[in-house]
Amino acid sequence: MPFFQSLQLYMKFKIFILLSLLSFSFFGQDKFTISGYLKDAKNGEALIGATIYKQGSQLGASANEYGFFSLTLPKGEHIIATSLIGYKTYTFALTLDQNISRSFELSEEDRQLEEVVITAEQEDKNIKSVEMGTAKLDIKQINKIPALLGEVDIIRAIQLLPGVTTVGEGASGFNVRGGNIDQNLILLDEAPVYNSSHLFGFFSVFNPDAVKDVKLIKGGIPAQYGGRVSSILDIRMKEGNSKKMEVHGGVGTIFSRLSIEAPIIKDKMSFIIAGRRSYIDALVKPFLKSSNALKKSDFYFYDLTAKINYRINDKNTVFASGYFGRDVFGASVFGFNWGNATGTLRWNHVFNSKLFMNISSFYSNYNYYLEFKLEQLNQSFKWKSNIINYSVKPDFTYYANSKNTIRFGMQALMYDFLPYNATGQFESGSSVTFKSAKRYGIEYSVYAGNEQKLRPRLTIEYGLRVSMYEYVGKGKAYYYRDTIANEPQPLNSTQKFSNGENIKSYVNPEPRFSMNYRINSLSSVKASYNRMAQYLQLISNTAASTPLDVYTIASNNLKPLLADQGSVGYFRNFKDNMFETSVEVYYKYLQNQLDYIDNADLFINEQVEGQLLQGLGRAYGAEFYIKKNKGKLNGWISYTLSKTERLVRGISNDNWFFSRYDRTHCLNTSVNYDLTKRWNVSANFVFLSGTPATFPNSKIQIQNYNIPYNTTGVRNNYRITPYHRLDFGATYNFKKNETRRYQQSIVFSIYNVYNRRNAFSVYFRTTAGDPNQTEAVRFSVIGSIVPAVTYNFNF
Repeated sequence: MPFFQSLQLYMKFKIFILLSLLSFSFFGQDKFTISGYLKDAKNGEALIGATIYKQGSQLGASANEYGFFSLTLPKGEHIIATSLIGYKTYTFALTLDQNISRSFELSEEDRQLEEVVITAEQEDKNIKSVEMGTAKLDIKQINKIPALLGEVDIIRAIQLLPGVTTVGEGASGFNVRGGNIDQNLILLDEAPVYNSSHLFGFFSVFNPDAVKDVKLIKGGIPAQYGGRVSSILDIRMKEGNSKKMEVHGGVGTIFSRLSIEAPIIKDKMSFIIAGRRSYIDALVKPFLKSSNALKKSDFYFYDLTAKINYRINDKNTVFASGYFGRDVFGASVFGFNWGNATGTLRWNHVFNSKLFMNISSFYSNYNYYLEFKLEQLNQSFKWKSNIINYSVKPDFTYYANSKNTIRFGMQALMYDFLPYNATGQFESGSSVTFKSAKRYGIEYSVYAGNEQKLRPRLTIEYGLRVSMYEYVGKGKAYYYRDTIANEPQPLNSTQKFSNGENIKSYVNPEPRFSMNYRINSLSSVKASYNRMAQYLQLISNTAASTPLDVYTIASNNLKPLLADQGSVGYFRNFKDNMFETSVEVYYKYLQNQLDYIDNADLFINEQVEGQLLQGLGRAYGAEFYIKKNKGKLNGWISYTLSKTERLVRGISNDNWFFSRYDRTHCLNTSVNYDLTKRWNVSANFVFLSGTPATFPNSKIQIQNYNIPYNTTGVRNNYRITPYHRLDFGATYNFKKNETRRYQQSIVFSIYNVYNRRNAFSVYFRTTAGDPNQTEAVRFSVIGSIVPAVTYNFNF
């Protein structure tokens, strides 16, 4: 769809929304609104999800992602209160005879040890909220989870939640309800992050000292989100302490980190800057000097996160944030180099007590590089690729009245990526270059949604997102003829397109619906449905993400990935909301999911689309969750029973086969216990069914060399052994220095306590000394116990 037609559609949509807003205002003229911000009194940070409500009633409002709230009440006198677990309740009398703008700073409670809580939301929000398939982790909670080498890790923390798995240790990213890693939209201050891992998947790229809020949405996805079909991981950075300077840091086994946040103008302008750098290279280089191949090795990663905000006045605030990180791993004969860079600019504007606007623009760049070289022969091979996004997104929230909150907006997103650029140099000095043409796509979307309280016990959220995608030039489009199943499609013709010229367009309506029926004050039933469209997919023939993975966008040959998901859940709290429990069942149906023919060439291939296949997918299961929020002992247990399958013409005899990401049983336990005011101990236990794999049932022998072979044609016909692991952690908090405000702690951790050698994969080889025998070999990434110590400080 051309740009001007998209713009015309958006203008019609905007007029419709404005007329709707006017109608809501007309019917609410006898009411007035109190609006403002809810912030932390200690550092000025916005309190996402904090509530303000009229006591003795069902009327209330929650603070949005920027701490803004709007509560409409009838004219008259009211007793108003604020609520957020871990913070003191603030209560005041209010005579409401006009619209009022007022902000509040909430102070943390001085809790006794036996009253410790691990959540930063309203106690019964899981019962009252229309959200389902959603998990919010507070950074304080994440800090208590035992982690590999003692380093707090956001990605590893969410892998302990129901419905979230990974294919194994050393695998980048995560899988949600059977989806591939590219089906998760990972946002850092609204900018997409394509590779969320350092060190080939062992650590995430997110510095916990710079993170304020982590929210994972698996189902019932609101209309303002789009672009991926499995989940949204929305990570919000801290804004920086606007009251006083704070310094946080840590020295660990693998890397150290340091963050500084401080006001530039007190209560108006502040910043945070946080950095990490590993020192693997410094630790191992003394042991590599004797090896000519490894003495020039580079093994390290680093990242830098920064943010600044300026509160111009009560109605306008601007933010600028960014991330830059890289991994460098190489020796004399090979090298890997990859990294993410993001930048986000945002402007918050309050039009009036009911209408809030945020305009965001972002830049995201993921690039990766590979090199092999033989210096003595003057031979080398270099390969690089990158993907860049540019986007603008105006987003509006209209608080029509106490029963309706409307959110609407639009987004324009550009894809600009280079599939590959490879150069080979020969001993003679000559060279050859294989460079793919750049590929471009533009995605427009408009959306609107309304959260409406129909009855005191019934709340619904409904919305529609319409995404419009254009595959555009400059470039060459390839057209293929159909052929027999599981064979490369022969090229039929090519056509050149000029800069910005439309090659292929797609329009997809994406309806969203969620509902919550409260049975009583302690239980509720929820249901949701959402359709999602994804215009970018990962091309990979491995189970785990690697720096060499190549993305491709929807084109004249590849249709966008579509997913329809429905879910139903029962939520129940016990003992004054001390315990949260839930059961959710889901079914997800996918269309146009990418696969590939046998022996496909995915690495350097200008006509790779002729070797790609698109098929169907389905995932369904049940998720069970028990969480304890209060007391010395707290944590959660989750269990998921699920099945994930694919159906692709020409693959596995045209029958449904297990996805590589299918895990039938997933059990995760995370608990922590406060022994004293100084000591906290914690533990994780994980059990996962083995992932499917294709094993041979026969072999071909050529010159005493065995080639494993599968005669059935069935893909993923076996499973590797189950994965299970136990971790321990203990934290000692030193006595606080009241004069210098200096705090310090030391964290002891043991990863893989009972020394389990979990199989990442299984491969087959000829038995040494006996060419008639073939043996299966288990490959384990971490096959031993891993102890670690980390020292943390802040002042």
